[in-house]
Amino acid sequence: MTVMMPDLRPLTISDEKFWELCAANPELRLERTAEGEVIFMPPAFSDTGSRNLDIGAQLWIWNQRTGLGKAFDSSAGFTLPNGAIRSPDAAWIRKERWDALTRQEQSRFAFICPDFVVELRSLSDRLADIQDKMAEYLENGAQMGWLIDPQEEQVYIYRPGHAVEVLNVPDIVSGDPILPGFILKMGDIFS
Repeated sequence: MTVMMPDLRPLTISDEKFWELCAANPELRLERTAEGEVIFMPPAFSDTGSRNLDIGAQLWIWNQRTGLGKAFDSSAGFTLPNGAIRSPDAAWIRKERWDALTRQEQSRFAFICPDFVVELRSLSDRLADIQDKMAEYLENGAQMGWLIDPQEEQVYIYRPGHAVEVLNVPDIVSGDPILPGFILKMGDIFS
């Protein structure tokens, strides 16, 4: 496979150059740090992809039932207030915040931090890196985040102004109060 790269000689990459890189290479999974560093991410391992789908499906079903916002899968990128462009494994934004964006803003890497994010640790992920990413989401406006670690069967719950809560081998995880009534069933995610 050939990676099509626009001129990336600067040490950092602008929003426009990142957009060009992504448009030229739609098969790649990319993120950008607040400092402009491009992160090439490998495809998800098969078991991780299955778990991601399970998480996203449960979030989507809840959102369809409540109509409270917009749910996103792992391919959606968001430009955070610090300039980073991130793609959480699952995300959700309150309806009124999403609807406040123009159609054009929604069609790119929207300049918005999701209200809720999920990161699922795969075998290739360093826990410390994902923990840093979760802290970044909170610093940029996320109201809640879950870091799910299937290897250890733990869920780390992140909320602004609170210490990280760690659940060991939970059967379910509640999204209240940010996602009222949302319950993530962990059975297939931990198996």
